[in-house]
Amino acid sequence: MTDLARIDAVLGAAAERFDTPSYVYLTDLIEDRLADLQQAFGRWFALSYAVKSNPNPGLLDWLRERIDYLDISSGGEFTLAARAGWQAERISFTGPAKRRDELQAVIAADLGELVIESLREARLANEIAAASGRRQIVVVRLSPDRVPKGFGDHMAGRPSPFGIDIEEAPDALAEIAAMPHLRLAGLHIYSGTQSLKPAAICENWRIFMQIFRDTCAALDLRPEKLIFGSGLGIPYHPGDQALNLSEIAAEIGPELDAFRAEPRFADTRLVLELGRHLVGEAGFFVTRVISVKESRGSRIAICDGGLNANLAASGNFGMVLRRNYVMHRVGGDDGGARPEEKLDISGPLCTSIDKLGGAVLLPRVEEGDLIAIHSCGAYGPSASPVYFISHPLPREVLSLGGQLIDVTRIRGENA
Repeated sequence: MTDLARIDAVLGAAAERFDTPSYVYLTDLIEDRLADLQQAFGRWFALSYAVKSNPNPGLLDWLRERIDYLDISSGGEFTLAARAGWQAERISFTGPAKRRDELQAVIAADLGELVIESLREARLANEIAAASGRRQIVVVRLSPDRVPKGFGDHMAGRPSPFGIDIEEAPDALAEIAAMPHLRLAGLHIYSGTQSLKPAAICENWRIFMQIFRDTCAALDLRPEKLIFGSGLGIPYHPGDQALNLSEIAAEIGPELDAFRAEPRFADTRLVLELGRHLVGEAGFFVTRVISVKESRGSRIAICDGGLNANLAASGNFGMVLRRNYVMHRVGGDDGGARPEEKLDISGPLCTSIDKLGGAVLLPRVEEGDLIAIHSCGAYGPSASPVYFISHPLPREVLSLGGQLIDVTRIRGENA
Protein backbone atom coordinates (compact mmCIF):
# COMPACT_ATOMS: atom_id res chain seq x y z
CA MET A 1 0.00 0.00 0.00
CA THR A 2 1.39 3.41 -0.95
CA ASP A 3 1.63 6.18 1.63
CA LEU A 4 -1.25 8.02 -0.02
CA ALA A 5 -3.39 4.87 -0.10
CA ARG A 6 -2.67 4.33 3.59
CA ILE A 7 -3.61 7.93 4.36
CA ASP A 8 -6.77 7.63 2.27
CA ALA A 9 -7.81 4.57 4.25
CA VAL A 10 -7.57 6.64 7.43
CA LEU A 11 -9.33 9.67 5.93
CA GLY A 12 -12.13 7.58 4.48
CA ALA A 13 -12.69 5.75 7.76
CA ALA A 14 -12.73 9.03 9.69
CA ALA A 15 -15.29 10.54 7.30
CA GLU A 16 -17.47 7.43 7.50
CA ARG A 17 -17.40 7.31 11.27
CA PHE A 18 -17.41 11.00 12.22
CA ASP A 19 -18.90 12.69 9.12
CA THR A 20 -17.57 15.74 7.27
CA PRO A 21 -16.21 18.33 7.15
CA SER A 22 -13.45 17.08 9.40
CA TYR A 23 -9.82 17.57 10.26
CA VAL A 24 -7.79 14.39 10.63
CA TYR A 25 -4.45 14.57 12.44
CA LEU A 26 -2.08 11.65 11.80
CA THR A 27 0.21 11.30 14.80
CA ASP A 28 2.65 9.02 12.98
CA LEU A 29 3.47 11.92 10.65
CA ILE A 30 4.15 14.16 13.65
CA GLU A 31 6.40 11.43 15.08
CA ASP A 32 8.34 11.44 11.82
CA ARG A 33 8.71 15.22 11.94
CA LEU A 34 9.89 15.11 15.55
CA ALA A 35 12.51 12.54 14.58
CA ASP A 36 13.70 14.74 11.71
CA LEU A 37 13.92 17.78 14.00
CA GLN A 38 15.80 15.84 16.64
CA GLN A 39 18.26 14.47 14.11
CA ALA A 40 18.89 17.88 12.55
CA PHE A 41 18.86 20.18 15.60
CA GLY A 42 18.83 18.03 18.74
CA ARG A 43 22.48 18.70 19.57
CA TRP A 44 21.68 22.41 20.01
CA PHE A 45 18.01 22.92 20.75
CA ALA A 46 15.17 21.83 22.97
CA LEU A 47 11.78 22.15 21.26
CA SER A 48 8.81 24.32 22.16
CA TYR A 49 5.38 24.04 20.52
CA ALA A 50 3.39 27.21 19.80
CA VAL A 51 -0.15 26.31 20.89
CA LYS A 52 -1.74 28.98 18.69
CA SER A 53 -0.98 26.86 15.63
CA ASN A 54 -3.30 24.08 16.84
CA PRO A 55 -4.70 24.18 20.38
CA ASN A 56 -6.65 20.93 20.17
CA PRO A 57 -6.64 19.39 23.68
CA GLY A 58 -6.22 15.84 22.39
CA LEU A 59 -3.18 16.90 20.42
CA LEU A 60 -1.74 18.82 23.40
CA ASP A 61 -2.15 15.73 25.56
CA TRP A 62 -0.43 13.55 22.96
CA LEU A 63 2.47 16.02 22.66
CA ARG A 64 3.02 16.21 26.42
CA GLU A 65 5.52 13.33 26.57
CA ARG A 66 7.12 14.14 23.22
CA ILE A 67 8.17 17.78 23.33
CA ASP A 68 9.97 19.88 25.93
CA TYR A 69 7.89 23.03 26.25
CA LEU A 70 4.66 24.75 25.25
CA ASP A 71 4.28 28.39 24.34
CA ILE A 72 0.81 29.83 24.93
CA SER A 73 -0.53 33.20 23.78
CA SER A 74 -3.57 33.71 26.01
CA GLY A 75 -5.06 32.76 29.34
CA GLY A 76 -7.46 30.52 27.45
CA GLU A 77 -4.57 28.57 25.93
CA PHE A 78 -3.03 28.26 29.39
CA THR A 79 -6.27 26.66 30.61
CA LEU A 80 -6.32 24.27 27.64
CA ALA A 81 -2.71 23.26 28.32
CA ALA A 82 -3.33 22.72 32.02
CA ARG A 83 -6.39 20.57 31.32
CA ALA A 84 -4.28 18.52 28.92
CA GLY A 85 -1.90 17.74 31.79
CA TRP A 86 0.91 20.21 31.09
CA GLN A 87 2.76 21.48 34.16
CA ALA A 88 2.91 25.26 34.35
CA GLU A 89 6.68 25.20 34.76
CA ARG A 90 7.01 23.86 31.18
CA ILE A 91 4.95 26.68 29.68
CA SER A 92 5.93 30.12 28.41
CA PHE A 93 3.41 32.90 27.74
CA THR A 94 3.88 35.12 24.67
CA GLY A 95 1.52 37.82 23.41
CA PRO A 96 1.41 41.60 22.98
CA ALA A 97 -1.77 42.38 24.98
CA LYS A 98 -1.72 40.33 28.17
CA ARG A 99 -4.51 41.36 30.53
CA ARG A 100 -4.24 41.79 34.28
CA ASP A 101 -6.49 38.79 34.97
CA GLU A 102 -4.40 36.57 32.68
CA LEU A 103 -1.18 37.64 34.37
CA GLN A 104 -2.66 37.09 37.81
CA ALA A 105 -3.73 33.56 36.88
CA VAL A 106 -0.45 32.41 35.35
CA ILE A 107 1.75 34.01 38.00
CA ALA A 108 -0.34 32.35 40.72
CA ALA A 109 0.09 29.02 38.88
CA ASP A 110 3.92 29.28 38.80
CA LEU A 111 4.25 29.78 35.06
CA GLY A 112 7.62 28.70 33.67
CA GLU A 113 8.45 31.92 31.84
CA LEU A 114 6.49 35.06 31.18
CA VAL A 115 7.64 36.47 27.83
CA ILE A 116 7.75 40.24 28.35
CA GLU A 117 6.77 42.24 25.25
CA SER A 118 6.67 45.80 26.69
CA LEU A 119 7.64 47.83 29.71
CA ARG A 120 3.94 48.23 30.54
CA GLU A 121 3.67 44.46 30.78
CA ALA A 122 6.82 44.15 32.90
CA ARG A 123 5.60 46.79 35.37
CA LEU A 124 2.20 45.12 35.66
CA ALA A 125 3.74 41.67 36.17
CA ASN A 126 6.08 43.04 38.82
CA GLU A 127 3.13 44.62 40.63
CA ILE A 128 1.08 41.39 40.51
CA ALA A 129 4.00 39.24 41.65
CA ALA A 130 4.68 41.62 44.54
CA ALA A 131 1.05 41.48 45.68
CA SER A 132 1.21 37.68 45.82
CA GLY A 133 4.66 37.51 47.39
CA ARG A 134 6.21 35.85 44.34
CA ARG A 135 9.14 36.40 42.01
CA GLN A 136 8.17 35.61 38.41
CA ILE A 137 10.71 34.26 35.93
CA VAL A 138 10.68 36.30 32.71
CA VAL A 139 12.33 36.31 29.32
CA VAL A 140 12.20 39.47 27.22
CA ARG A 141 11.09 39.38 23.61
CA LEU A 142 13.24 41.56 21.37
CA SER A 143 12.21 42.95 17.99
CA PRO A 144 15.12 43.04 15.50
CA ASP A 145 15.52 45.96 13.13
CA ARG A 146 15.58 43.69 10.10
CA VAL A 147 14.22 40.38 8.84
CA PRO A 148 15.76 38.69 5.78
CA LYS A 149 13.70 38.31 2.65
CA GLY A 150 12.06 34.92 2.31
CA PHE A 151 9.54 34.85 5.18
CA GLY A 152 5.79 34.68 4.70
CA ASP A 153 5.14 37.13 7.52
CA HIS A 154 7.43 39.67 9.16
CA MET A 155 6.88 40.49 12.83
CA ALA A 156 9.90 42.80 13.13
CA GLY A 157 12.01 45.14 11.02
CA ARG A 158 9.15 47.69 10.97
CA PRO A 159 6.66 49.12 13.49
CA SER A 160 5.41 46.09 15.38
CA PRO A 161 3.24 45.24 18.39
CA PHE A 162 5.57 42.33 19.18
CA GLY A 163 8.45 42.65 21.60
CA ILE A 164 10.74 45.52 22.53
CA ASP A 165 12.54 47.19 19.63
CA ILE A 166 16.25 46.55 19.90
CA GLU A 167 16.83 50.31 19.64
CA GLU A 168 14.97 50.69 22.93
CA ALA A 169 16.22 47.50 24.52
CA PRO A 170 19.21 48.73 26.60
CA ASP A 171 17.18 51.07 28.80
CA ALA A 172 14.12 48.81 28.90
CA LEU A 173 16.10 45.72 29.86
CA ALA A 174 17.99 47.60 32.58
CA GLU A 175 14.66 48.66 34.10
CA ILE A 176 13.23 45.13 33.87
CA ALA A 177 16.35 43.57 35.37
CA ALA A 178 16.02 45.91 38.35
CA MET A 179 12.42 44.99 39.14
CA PRO A 180 12.51 43.14 42.47
CA HIS A 181 9.67 40.70 41.76
CA LEU A 182 10.84 39.63 38.30
CA ARG A 183 13.85 37.43 37.54
CA LEU A 184 15.30 38.01 34.09
CA ALA A 185 16.27 34.55 32.83
CA GLY A 186 16.77 35.09 29.11
CA LEU A 187 15.70 36.50 25.78
CA HIS A 188 13.27 35.59 23.01
CA ILE A 189 13.09 36.50 19.32
CA TYR A 190 10.42 35.46 16.81
CA SER A 191 10.63 37.80 13.85
CA GLY A 192 9.50 35.87 10.76
CA THR A 193 7.29 32.92 9.89
CA GLN A 194 6.64 30.42 7.10
CA SER A 195 10.00 30.43 5.32
CA LEU A 196 10.90 27.72 2.82
CA LYS A 197 14.32 29.24 2.12
CA PRO A 198 17.17 27.67 4.11
CA ALA A 199 19.49 30.61 3.49
CA ALA A 200 16.93 33.06 4.89
CA ILE A 201 16.38 30.92 7.98
CA CYS A 202 20.11 30.68 8.64
CA GLU A 203 20.59 34.43 8.16
CA ASN A 204 17.73 35.09 10.56
CA TRP A 205 19.30 32.89 13.23
CA ARG A 206 22.61 34.71 12.72
CA ILE A 207 20.80 37.96 13.46
CA PHE A 208 19.36 36.36 16.62
CA MET A 209 22.77 35.21 17.83
CA GLN A 210 24.36 38.62 17.33
CA ILE A 211 21.50 40.35 19.14
CA PHE A 212 21.77 37.84 21.98
CA ARG A 213 25.52 38.41 22.20
CA ASP A 214 25.26 42.18 22.21
CA THR A 215 22.34 42.34 24.62
CA CYS A 216 23.74 39.87 27.12
CA ALA A 217 27.13 41.57 27.07
CA ALA A 218 25.56 44.98 27.72
CA LEU A 219 23.61 43.58 30.71
CA ASP A 220 26.38 41.20 31.80
CA LEU A 221 23.69 38.52 31.62
CA ARG A 222 24.47 34.81 31.57
CA PRO A 223 21.10 33.68 30.26
CA GLU A 224 19.43 30.48 31.40
CA LYS A 225 17.35 30.29 28.22
CA LEU A 226 17.41 31.81 24.74
CA ILE A 227 14.38 31.20 22.53
CA PHE A 228 14.78 31.13 18.75
CA GLY A 229 11.56 31.60 16.79
CA SER A 230 12.16 28.94 14.16
CA GLY A 231 10.42 30.44 11.13
CA LEU A 232 10.41 26.96 9.58
CA GLY A 233 7.69 26.75 6.94
CA ILE A 234 5.77 23.96 5.26
CA PRO A 235 4.74 23.48 1.62
CA TYR A 236 1.13 24.49 1.06
CA HIS A 237 0.86 24.97 -2.69
CA PRO A 238 1.72 22.91 -5.79
CA GLY A 239 5.37 23.52 -6.63
CA ASP A 240 6.44 24.43 -3.07
CA GLN A 241 9.61 22.66 -2.00
CA ALA A 242 9.74 21.25 1.52
CA LEU A 243 12.64 22.32 3.71
CA ASN A 244 15.67 20.09 3.98
CA LEU A 245 16.46 20.36 7.70
CA SER A 246 19.85 18.73 7.32
CA GLU A 247 20.81 21.44 4.82
CA ILE A 248 19.95 24.13 7.37
CA ALA A 249 21.86 22.28 10.10
CA ALA A 250 24.93 21.87 7.91
CA GLU A 251 25.05 25.60 7.12
CA ILE A 252 24.29 27.06 10.55
CA GLY A 253 25.72 24.25 12.70
CA PRO A 254 29.29 25.52 12.97
CA GLU A 255 28.00 28.94 14.03
CA LEU A 256 25.72 27.39 16.64
CA ASP A 257 28.67 25.36 17.91
CA ALA A 258 30.77 28.53 18.18
CA PHE A 259 27.93 30.34 19.93
CA ARG A 260 27.50 27.56 22.48
CA ALA A 261 31.26 27.52 23.07
CA GLU A 262 31.29 31.14 24.26
CA PRO A 263 31.67 31.18 28.07
CA ARG A 264 28.61 33.37 28.56
CA PHE A 265 26.36 30.74 26.92
CA ALA A 266 28.02 27.59 28.24
CA ASP A 267 25.09 26.79 30.53
CA THR A 268 22.34 28.35 28.41
CA ARG A 269 19.49 26.22 27.10
CA LEU A 270 18.64 27.09 23.51
CA VAL A 271 15.00 26.54 22.58
CA LEU A 272 13.56 26.29 19.08
CA GLU A 273 9.94 27.44 19.03
CA LEU A 274 7.81 26.10 16.21
CA GLY A 275 4.18 25.49 15.36
CA ARG A 276 3.00 24.67 11.85
CA HIS A 277 6.29 22.99 10.96
CA LEU A 278 5.61 20.36 13.61
CA VAL A 279 1.91 19.65 13.04
CA GLY A 280 0.84 21.33 9.80
CA GLU A 281 1.64 18.60 7.30
CA ALA A 282 0.19 15.91 9.59
CA GLY A 283 -3.32 17.32 9.22
CA PHE A 284 -5.83 16.85 6.38
CA PHE A 285 -9.12 18.67 5.89
CA VAL A 286 -11.73 16.29 4.49
CA THR A 287 -14.86 17.68 2.86
CA ARG A 288 -17.63 15.89 0.99
CA VAL A 289 -18.96 16.96 -2.39
CA ILE A 290 -22.65 17.79 -1.98
CA SER A 291 -23.34 18.91 -5.52
CA VAL A 292 -21.60 19.11 -8.90
CA LYS A 293 -22.72 21.59 -11.52
CA GLU A 294 -21.64 22.96 -14.88
CA SER A 295 -21.61 26.75 -15.14
CA ARG A 296 -20.48 28.71 -18.18
CA GLY A 297 -17.87 26.19 -19.19
CA SER A 298 -16.60 25.34 -15.71
CA ARG A 299 -17.29 22.27 -13.61
CA ILE A 300 -17.88 23.17 -9.96
CA ALA A 301 -17.87 20.89 -6.92
CA ILE A 302 -19.81 22.38 -4.01
CA CYS A 303 -18.70 20.91 -0.69
CA ASP A 304 -20.01 20.73 2.87
CA GLY A 305 -17.03 22.62 4.29
CA GLY A 306 -15.65 25.92 3.03
CA LEU A 307 -14.09 29.04 4.47
CA ASN A 308 -16.30 28.71 7.55
CA ALA A 309 -14.45 25.50 8.44
CA ASN A 310 -11.06 26.25 6.84
CA LEU A 311 -10.37 29.93 6.36
CA ALA A 312 -6.71 29.40 5.49
CA ALA A 313 -7.36 27.02 2.58
CA SER A 314 -9.88 29.49 1.15
CA GLY A 315 -7.08 32.06 0.84
CA ASN A 316 -8.61 34.45 3.36
CA PHE A 317 -6.12 34.01 6.21
CA GLY A 318 -3.39 36.45 5.26
CA MET A 319 -2.83 35.27 1.68
CA VAL A 320 -2.28 38.26 -0.63
CA LEU A 321 -2.78 36.39 -3.89
CA ARG A 322 -5.01 33.33 -3.65
CA ARG A 323 -3.27 30.04 -4.47
CA ASN A 324 -4.65 26.53 -4.30
CA TYR A 325 -3.51 24.24 -1.53
CA VAL A 326 -2.33 20.78 -2.54
CA MET A 327 -5.38 18.48 -2.52
CA HIS A 328 -6.55 15.13 -3.85
CA ARG A 329 -9.68 13.05 -4.34
CA VAL A 330 -9.79 10.38 -1.64
CA GLY A 331 -9.52 7.13 -3.59
CA GLY A 332 -7.52 8.64 -6.43
CA ASP A 333 -8.56 7.82 -9.97
CA ASP A 334 -10.23 4.46 -9.21
CA GLY A 335 -7.57 2.52 -11.07
CA GLY A 336 -7.71 4.77 -14.11
CA ALA A 337 -11.51 4.87 -14.35
CA ARG A 338 -11.62 8.60 -13.62
CA PRO A 339 -9.70 10.82 -16.05
CA GLU A 340 -8.24 14.05 -14.73
CA GLU A 341 -10.05 17.31 -15.38
CA LYS A 342 -10.03 20.85 -14.10
CA LEU A 343 -12.47 21.64 -11.34
CA ASP A 344 -13.48 24.66 -9.26
CA ILE A 345 -14.20 23.79 -5.63
CA SER A 346 -16.57 25.86 -3.49
CA GLY A 347 -17.93 25.61 0.02
CA PRO A 348 -21.56 25.81 1.18
CA LEU A 349 -21.72 29.51 2.01
CA CYS A 350 -23.71 32.27 0.35
CA THR A 351 -20.65 34.34 -0.54
CA SER A 352 -18.44 34.40 -3.62
CA ILE A 353 -15.26 34.25 -1.52
CA ASP A 354 -16.13 30.74 -0.27
CA LYS A 355 -13.77 28.99 -2.67
CA LEU A 356 -11.38 26.16 -1.81
CA GLY A 357 -9.81 25.75 -5.24
CA GLY A 358 -9.80 27.14 -8.74
CA ALA A 359 -9.01 25.08 -11.86
CA VAL A 360 -7.72 22.22 -9.72
CA LEU A 361 -6.63 19.19 -11.72
CA LEU A 362 -8.25 16.12 -10.11
CA PRO A 363 -9.64 12.75 -11.17
CA ARG A 364 -13.26 13.30 -12.17
CA VAL A 365 -15.22 14.22 -9.04
CA GLU A 366 -18.85 13.26 -8.49
CA GLU A 367 -21.46 13.93 -5.82
CA GLY A 368 -20.61 12.11 -2.59
CA ASP A 369 -16.86 12.01 -3.20
CA LEU A 370 -14.36 13.13 -0.57
CA ILE A 371 -11.73 15.77 -1.22
CA ALA A 372 -8.72 15.98 1.11
CA ILE A 373 -6.80 19.23 1.43
CA HIS A 374 -3.21 18.84 2.62
CA SER A 375 -1.18 20.79 5.21
CA CYS A 376 -4.19 21.59 7.38
CA GLY A 377 -2.85 20.53 10.76
CA ALA A 378 -2.25 24.14 11.79
CA TYR A 379 -4.50 27.20 11.74
CA GLY A 380 -7.60 25.14 11.11
CA PRO A 381 -10.89 25.32 13.04
CA SER A 382 -9.61 27.69 15.73
CA ALA A 383 -8.55 30.14 12.99
CA SER A 384 -11.84 29.91 11.04
CA PRO A 385 -15.28 31.58 11.39
CA VAL A 386 -16.96 28.28 12.20
CA TYR A 387 -20.30 29.83 13.20
CA PHE A 388 -20.75 31.83 9.99
CA ILE A 389 -24.09 30.79 8.42
CA SER A 390 -24.47 28.04 11.05
CA HIS A 391 -23.49 25.03 8.98
CA PRO A 392 -22.34 21.90 10.87
CA LEU A 393 -19.09 22.53 12.71
CA PRO A 394 -15.96 20.67 11.59
CA ARG A 395 -14.98 17.57 13.52
CA GLU A 396 -11.43 16.87 14.67
CA VAL A 397 -10.10 13.33 14.65
CA LEU A 398 -6.79 12.04 15.99
CA SER A 399 -5.34 9.01 14.23
CA LEU A 400 -3.35 7.25 16.92
CA GLY A 401 -1.79 3.82 16.53
CA GLY A 402 -4.53 2.56 14.25
CA GLN A 403 -7.28 4.09 16.36
CA LEU A 404 -9.49 7.04 15.39
CA ILE A 405 -10.36 9.26 18.34
CA ASP A 406 -12.88 12.10 18.26
CA VAL A 407 -11.01 15.08 19.75
CA THR A 408 -13.36 17.79 18.49
CA ARG A 409 -12.86 20.92 20.56
CA ILE A 410 -15.46 23.32 19.13
CA ARG A 411 -18.92 21.80 19.33
CA GLY A 412 -22.38 23.09 18.41
CA GLU A 413 -25.21 23.74 20.82
CA ASN A 414 -26.71 20.29 20.24
CA ALA A 415 -23.47 18.31 20.31
